[in-house]
Amino acid sequence: MVDRVLVTGGTGKTGALVAHRLVARGVEARVATRKAATPEQVRFEWGDIASYRAALNGVDAIYLVAPTDRTDHLSVMRPLLEQAVEQGVAQLVLLSASSVDEGGPMMGEVRAWLHANAPRWVVLRPSWFMQNFVTQHLPSIVAEGCIYSATQDGRIPFIDAADIAAVAVEAMVDPAFVSGERVLTGPESLSYDEVADRITAVAQRPIRHCRLSVEELARRYAGFGLPADYADTLARMDDAISQGSEDRTTREVEQVTGQSPTKLTDFLTANRDAYHELRTV
Repeated sequence: MVDRVLVTGGTGKTGALVAHRLVARGVEARVATRKAATPEQVRFEWGDIASYRAALNGVDAIYLVAPTDRTDHLSVMRPLLEQAVEQGVAQLVLLSASSVDEGGPMMGEVRAWLHANAPRWVVLRPSWFMQNFVTQHLPSIVAEGCIYSATQDGRIPFIDAADIAAVAVEAMVDPAFVSGERVLTGPESLSYDEVADRITAVAQRPIRHCRLSVEELARRYAGFGLPADYADTLARMDDAISQGSEDRTTREVEQVTGQSPTKLTDFLTANRDAYHELRTV
C-alpha cells in the first residue's frame, strides 16, 4: 500500500494536480520545492544531494519531473534515483514526453536507467499540454493575436495536464500497475491553425498561427533566456512535429482512468477567463 509519495515538480503544471489527487485518495503528498513554506512541502533541489534525505524519508513512491533548466537530465537525477532504489521505494513514475524515446536525449536516458535498474517503474509520455495555451503562449496571444511555432501543418493530440495527473496517480497507488511506458494523448490531433481557430471562438477576437523557421523559433526561445542548446532542442521538436512525429492518438487515458480525455474546445471554454483581456482590447 502506498501511504506517502514524493512529488518532484510539485508546484508545476502536473505536479500540483498529482499532489491534489493523491490527497483526495487519502495518500500523503510530499511536495518537493526549493522553498518549503507549508507543512506538506519539503525543501528539495536536484543539485543538492543533502536535501534528498528528508525528501525521501518514509516515501513509498516518487513522481519524477526532470529539471527544466538543463538537458542532461540523467546526470543530475541519477543520485536521487539510486538512493530511491537502494531505499526500496516501491514505484517510480517519470514524466517524459511522447517525442522522447528510450535512450534518447533528456528524459530518454532516465527512462533507460529506470528500465535497467528500478524494480517497478512507469514512464508517462504525454503529448503537448493544453495548458500551454493559457501559459507560455498567452502573452503573444494577448499582445499580438498570434501563436508562434515551427510546426507548419503538423498535427498534435494536445492533452490536459489533469488527464496526465490522473494516470500518474493510478500508476503510483495501484500495486498491480504494470511497469513500462504509456503514451498519453488527447482525443484529437490538431494543427496550430486549427487551435488558433478554436481560441478565436473562445476569445472572440481573431487569433492566428504565426509560422517560424526552426532557426527563428530557437532565437525566440533564446531571447526568453533559455540556454542556446535547450532552445535549439525545443525548436527542433517543432520541426519533428511538422514531419508528422506527433500525429497519433491513443486510448491510454481512458483505459487507465475510465474517463475520456479532455477535448481542447472544452479546456479552452473552461479557461475562457484567461482570454478576457482579448475581448476588452
